Amino acid sequence: MSHRRIGLLRAVNVGGRNMVKMADLRAFLADLGLGDPQTLLQSGNIVFDSGRAPADLEPWLEAEARTRLGLDTTFYVRTDREWRDAVSRNPFPEEAESDPGHLVVYALKHKVGVVEGRKLAQEIDRLKGPERCQVAGQHLYLVYPAGIGTSKVTPVVIERALGTAGTGRNWNTVRKLLALSQAG
Repeated sequence: MSHRRIGLLRAVNVGGRNMVKMADLRAFLADLGLGDPQTLLQSGNIVFDSGRAPADLEPWLEAEARTRLGLDTTFYVRTDREWRDAVSRNPFPEEAESDPGHLVVYALKHKVGVVEGRKLAQEIDRLKGPERCQVAGQHLYLVYPAGIGTSKVTPVVIERALGTAGTGRNWNTVRKLLALSQAG
């Protein structure tokens, strides 16, 4: 049975804040006894082996990162199966193929349902945005056809509508993390 875990760190190496070198992050994970730690890009994407459940890993990693690295961030951890399911359940396959940089998957702290998804869709309509969204459990899929940088659908708007925090990765990164988790 596979014990691969995919971890996303929120808001690291962005705007000169919460800076951490990926080599230091890999060493941190190894020092904690997590197997085969790997990183992807510079934005806090990790893959490692652990028999512990994601819900147990998240607060532990957050506390250890504060203590050992001086890094105040939130961890979002998924099993390799949960990540594969998130990829296979993508409700926007055309956008994934034609414009993967503008399709973002948000890993959420807590599961959300149809009601919260409707609330976010209503907020997007109120903002008169071209964005489209769909929620599925602990993941939000959001298409930003006009780009992310100018969108009014910010993390604050998303979290207020859904009632939970999250961190997003574009489809290219999501697929690369899937490949990295399957390679280990």
